[in-house]
Parts: sequence; structure tokens; C-alpha cells
Amino acid sequence: MPTAEGLTTVQLEQPQGGVSSLDMASLLLCAYELGDWINQSAEVAEYLYWKSAVNEDEEVKQTAKRFAKAKELFVECERFGRFHPDYNEAKDKVKKIERELGEIESVRRFKLAEQVVDEMLYDVSRTIAESVSDNIKVPGNEKAGGGCGSGGSCGCGSGGCG
Repeated sequence: MPTAEGLTTVQLEQPQGGVSSLDMASLLLCAYELGDWINQSAEVAEYLYWKSAVNEDEEVKQTAKRFAKAKELFVECERFGRFHPDYNEAKDKVKKIERELGEIESVRRFKLAEQVVDEMLYDVSRTIAESVSDNIKVPGNEKAGGGCGSGGSCGCGSGGCG
């Protein structure tokens, strides 16, 4: 864990012309305390339990291997685009195995626990941001619109969206 050594007090100019100090070390200590509270929450415990269950589930391991092989074949077909003779078949196989993975109880419960933790972190970050200003941008999650890396369809053309 990073330490607060070497951090200095930041001076901020106030709109009225005064100066106020922000002790970054204190701020970081509070942030780490908040992180500890979150890590000790029932939601994170549930998430970690199901993450472990997924990692130890033999059915998940076997299905994940099949998924990796199918995805590898699809990526090869995708290089040539929709005109590759096996493109649709490879795409359908990836989607079918992905659905199979999602039907395994440990995976389903893990995804649900992950979503609960994600929503909690989003709510915390939104609360912090809104306590500063209503105009502060908050890192999004699926609830806020998704995007690259969120599993949603962002439409950016990076190839990662289905």
C-alpha cells in the first residue's frame, strides 16, 4: 500500500481571495480507510467467495477451455471479416459456449456479486464527486451507460464490442 510520505500540503485559492490548505496525507489516509471498510463489507465477501468458487469449479474450467478454443477460431475467421466461409458458424459457437458459461450456477452467482460490488463502488464514487460539485464527472458503470471494457456495446469500432 502506498504511503503518504513525501506528500505536501496543497494550498487552494478560495473564490473570496483567501487560501485554504488541503492535507493530502490526511485525505489519502481517509481514502484508504474507506477502502478498508469496503473490503470488509458483506458484498465484497460474497464477491470473493463466488470468485473462488468459479476458479475451483471443474465445469467452469472445461467450458472456459472450450470457449478459448472457439474464440481463437473466431478471431482467425474475423481477420477476413464476414466473408470468411466459417465466420457465422464460429461466431455462433462462441456465443453458444458463452451462454453455457453463464448458465453455470457459480458463474451466475459470481456475475451477480460482481455487479453488486460494481454498483456499490459507483455509488461511493458518485457520492464523493457530488459532494464536491454537481458537475464533477464520475467514472461510469453499466448503470450509467457502459462503454469500452464494460461489456456493453460502445460502438467505438475497437473490435472488442459484439
